[in-house]
Amino acid sequence: MNIRCIKCKGRDPSICGRTYCPITAKISAQKKVNLEAKQEFFGQSPNVFVGRYGYPNVNVGILGVEHYEEHDNPLLWSRENYDIASIINLRSSLINSNFKAKVTGFKERFMEMSKEVGMAEKPVDVEVGLSKKPSFSLSFSQDTMPHGPSIELKRARITENPKIPAAVDKAVDDIDLKASLALNQLYKKNIDEHYLTRLLSIGTLGMKKQRKLVPTRWSITAVDDTLAKAMISEIKDYGIINDYTVMFGGHLGNYYVALFFPEVWSYELFETYVGKSTWHDSEEITTMTDYESFDGRKDYASNTAGGYYAARLAVLEYLKREKRQASVLLLRFITGEYYAPLGVWVVREATRKAMAAKPLNFESKELMIKYVQALVKKKFGINVDAILRQSILLNNIKTQRKLGEF
Repeated sequence: MNIRCIKCKGRDPSICGRTYCPITAKISAQKKVNLEAKQEFFGQSPNVFVGRYGYPNVNVGILGVEHYEEHDNPLLWSRENYDIASIINLRSSLINSNFKAKVTGFKERFMEMSKEVGMAEKPVDVEVGLSKKPSFSLSFSQDTMPHGPSIELKRARITENPKIPAAVDKAVDDIDLKASLALNQLYKKNIDEHYLTRLLSIGTLGMKKQRKLVPTRWSITAVDDTLAKAMISEIKDYGIINDYTVMFGGHLGNYYVALFFPEVWSYELFETYVGKSTWHDSEEITTMTDYESFDGRKDYASNTAGGYYAARLAVLEYLKREKRQASVLLLRFITGEYYAPLGVWVVREATRKAMAAKPLNFESKELMIKYVQALVKKKFGINVDAILRQSILLNNIKTQRKLGEF
């Protein structure tokens, strides 16, 4: 906490240049949890959280709340435009009732219950007994959704028969089906990526000897990457787009400018912080980037991490709908509106909103870039030229054109 926070005490966030106050937001959520949390409760569990620390011995948490109100529904939050405060308020009251387990320890106590919760189509009625009464705690991550207090689980039972879709049941029962094939088959049957992440995380997919718990953070990226790779193989057979195209949109302070070039598939992401937030308390503009060619990546996109894969999936969904191929330069601008990390689903949904916007077509690369320069300057007050000069994708296009002239 800096001196400005001490002076302000949450009265006027404009003093520090932010559009919110993290102190008052935390106090509001803390009061709610401390008043409502119980050591024993009957409620609903919408999901399971698998931690990564201590791997292969991890914490498995059955997330639960006494009164369920869409506490674990990011697609609905996006569709109905929930604000950040509302999402934090929901997630802060979601208790992480956890126990220790080996990633291959499916006979561990509470594991069968965890699998049933993870496989269920809707939140499951549960009775939960904890080691102590929960007190306020709020866990944030760039990749996973926040949740409330983490307390050791002492006893738990499901009080209803979970509803599991036939397609999910079939995939789980098939012990000779690779996890990647199962994920793609279920995705084609409208099982969304949030549901697929649950199934992969609790070790219900894949060949029998290869099944194991997958930390939630890793499973999110694994699902995004697996679905995207199948789409990339498909769109490589499509014709190349005719025009230079720009699309723009965003969600919760995350904005995307997508530049589509009439070239074979390649993808590059730039992430630029253009405002203050809880984790970027500086006026300095910070940019990170990752790239893949037509042949793909051989290593993890460590600079932009999970956001790279989440945004790429949304872009590929659009190209698949259009049955077209393109080189895509994606510019993410993270503003002070995004004052608390809510998980990588925000990236995916923000990119999807950009992909749902009306496309603007240009006759040349130069005209498209000129438009993007003006757009970024108007929206975010920065000169995008410094970012574009770093672009491997743009440089490759220029080089190809020069070689083609000989």
